[in-house]
Amino acid sequence: MFKTRITELLGISYPIIQGGMAWVATHELAAAVSEAGGLGIIAAGNAPGDFVREEIRALKKITNKPFGVNIMLLSPFAEDIVDIVCEEGVPVVTTGAGNPGKYLDRFKEKNIRVIPVVPTVSLGKRLEKQGVDALIVEGTEAGGHIGELTTMTLVPQVCDAVKIPVIAAGGIADGRGYVAAFALGAEGVQLGTRFVCSTEAKVHQNYKDKIINAKDRDALVTGRSTGHPVRVIKNQFTREFLELEKQNTPIEELERIGAGKLRIAVVDGDVDKGSVMSGQIAGMVNDIKDCKVIIDDIIMEAKTLLNSLGGGLND
Repeated sequence: MFKTRITELLGISYPIIQGGMAWVATHELAAAVSEAGGLGIIAAGNAPGDFVREEIRALKKITNKPFGVNIMLLSPFAEDIVDIVCEEGVPVVTTGAGNPGKYLDRFKEKNIRVIPVVPTVSLGKRLEKQGVDALIVEGTEAGGHIGELTTMTLVPQVCDAVKIPVIAAGGIADGRGYVAAFALGAEGVQLGTRFVCSTEAKVHQNYKDKIINAKDRDALVTGRSTGHPVRVIKNQFTREFLELEKQNTPIEELERIGAGKLRIAVVDGDVDKGSVMSGQIAGMVNDIKDCKVIIDDIIMEAKTLLNSLGGGLND
């Protein structure tokens, strides 16, 4: 459970991946997670290529551990980002919002491991046939853009359908979630919200406080009417946005209203009018810790739990 095909594939100590969160997953956070034994991820988001190149180079100055870049395939700069990760020798790419198939040959030429995020069994099977190395199977409990199936139901179905390793994502914050993910068939986990509330995450303190103060039902979904649902912490912006959805506001207008709201929250700290993307595990996160402490705590709790269950340890 602690040494899996994922640790072997990526050259990391623990099968723990940091989510590629736009405006949050900077080189500082990614480097800290990698140094702690997981796989840190720089999020390209909608950023231009030059910015992403600078982030990659800044990370390399502070760690020599494996890391990755998350490419949002719907970004207008996606083609540029693909060029840059190939030129800069990025060892791992995770992808979202699309199918990375047309880039796979280029990634393979550079020996880049490719791990897409998938919300359905059918997409997972299709990507396995195209030659990706592993899958991040993300349930609707996750923060940000989500699918409809839960982690509990989706992960085992994908694990049954494919032979490549599966990384479970969505609703995982501690050692209990780690063990549960492996019980479902996963060989690794991806955490997002838990790492937002880390010392090394360069997000506004207001954003971290909003997550820390969240209760169990505070992470809700906006944007279902647009076909692109997003899980966020409820605030003034979500109340107004959901009311507009009830009024059947045109999709184009809703997208205009939502544009740039994540940056307002993450960078400017306006957690009333901005979009505070967070998973449902926000109610479980009540402190800020170093990334190393977060990972060490998860592994220790998982080992303790396994011993209490009589499962033994696979070191």
